[in-house]
Amino acid sequence: QVQLVESGGGLVQAGGSLRLSCAASGRTFSRYAMGWFRQTPGKEREFVAAISWSGGATSYTASVKGRFTISRDNAKNTVSLQMSSLKPEDTAVYYCATREGNIAAMSYEYHYWGQGTQVTVAS
Repeated sequence: QVQLVESGGGLVQAGGSLRLSCAASGRTFSRYAMGWFRQTPGKEREFVAAISWSGGATSYTASVKGRFTISRDNAKNTVSLQMSSLKPEDTAVYYCATREGNIAAMSYEYHYWGQGTQVTVAS
């Protein structure tokens, strides 16, 4: 059992920045990828970014490339999502997730999920 807790969400102005963090506790996976997803009411959960267990590989959805950066600190069992140049369309509940093995972009491929943190970008 792995517990994931997101933090750092909030209300920001368009063009602003926000840093989300996800802390993992409980069972520790020696090699696990981490991902960030987001979801708005009435829409499917959307892949945002992912990072390999070593941090050597990352993946981003096209709409956030150049604006978002995913990183991890395995010593602290945390993964972060630095979001810059935020747009109103970035408004969503952001979830972190983990899976054993390689990075993946499909939500069903992840084993554990956090409760989510709300990000609201005011226009």
